Amino acid sequence: MPVTGAETRVTVRTLNTGTIAELTIRTPDGAVDYEGEARIDGVPGTAAPIPIAFLDAAGSVCGSLLPTGNVVDRVAGVDVTLIDNGMPCVVLAAASVGRTGYEPRDVLDKDIELKARLEEIRLAAGPLMNLGDVGPKVVPKMILVSAPAKGGSLSTRSFIPHECHASIGVFAAVTVATAAVLPGSPAHTVAVRPEGAVKTLSVEHPTGEFSVRLELDGPDDAPVVTRAGLLRTARALFDGQVRVPSRLAFSAPPRAAD
Repeated sequence: MPVTGAETRVTVRTLNTGTIAELTIRTPDGAVDYEGEARIDGVPGTAAPIPIAFLDAAGSVCGSLLPTGNVVDRVAGVDVTLIDNGMPCVVLAAASVGRTGYEPRDVLDKDIELKARLEEIRLAAGPLMNLGDVGPKVVPKMILVSAPAKGGSLSTRSFIPHECHASIGVFAAVTVATAAVLPGSPAHTVAVRPEGAVKTLSVEHPTGEFSVRLELDGPDDAPVVTRAGLLRTARALFDGQVRVPSRLAFSAPPRAAD
């Protein structure tokens, strides 16, 4: 990609969903800058920040942000938000299935009763989200939410869909953060949100947190997420040369016999 200045914006298409993202890369002095102090929980070390803005993530799989048109639906006896801002998710309060939402990942991963209940809800939610029979599918993801425990915006436990995630997926974090700004949703009920039309929400997970940046428009009681993004990092892993013998690199191919 050609460098366009101190920062270079690169448009990327995500193949599995068709989502278009815009990455802002530091390119001082005409080259990529890999050094920086940005860090992400679960990733060793620090590196230059790469802000990512998703330009058309809403409804990328289900057809609309809220496939039922409702912020809250009653599914299998539980209030949930059925939402897709890059990843189809069923967002529900941990308390609604008898859990705190602060249990260690390993404990939840062995909780057979909880998994059976979540699968019951997931199977019922699939057709409502325009996903059909989701029995053999990996979507929607199941996200348990509770009030933040470590100074973030809300706490999550994510099932993908039958194992408890050690952290939370990128698009799942964006989707649950979006649910947290929709009044009436289970996520909104427990979340702590900053003021202003541009919000950075810290989504807590079992091994740290994931920061999501949202830009909102419209009234407070019916906000519209116009732009959603997050922070990633990238670093150079190696730089080297491969030696090729000259007889292999420059010898002419054998000629066919006359």
